[in-house]
Amino acid sequence: MINAKFFQKKNCLTGFSVSGHADYDNSGKDIVCASVSSAVQLASNMITEGFKIKADVSVDNQKISLLVTDSENSENARIVLDSLYQHLTFISEDYKGTINIILSEV
Repeated sequence: MINAKFFQKKNCLTGFSVSGHADYDNSGKDIVCASVSSAVQLASNMITEGFKIKADVSVDNQKISLLVTDSENSENARIVLDSLYQHLTFISEDYKGTINIILSEV
């Protein structure tokens, strides 16, 4: 199962940590994993490269974490993070049992 943990402060998303595998299909054929990986990469790149928002990003073998550290551009980051949260929620509804989404207050 993919574990997607979103961090929020005062009802505004400030980052995420995504790890695991959906186990919807074999590695290399898993459309849920591919969808989540692509969405997470797009969100990370939009925040750090597109909007040039400062963020702590960590990438391991099967885990990526991003925490926005730039409060000046937080509105753009919030829009991207909200969109990622909504997108992963829709995927988890369409493919039950593949994604566990958690909101965590920081």
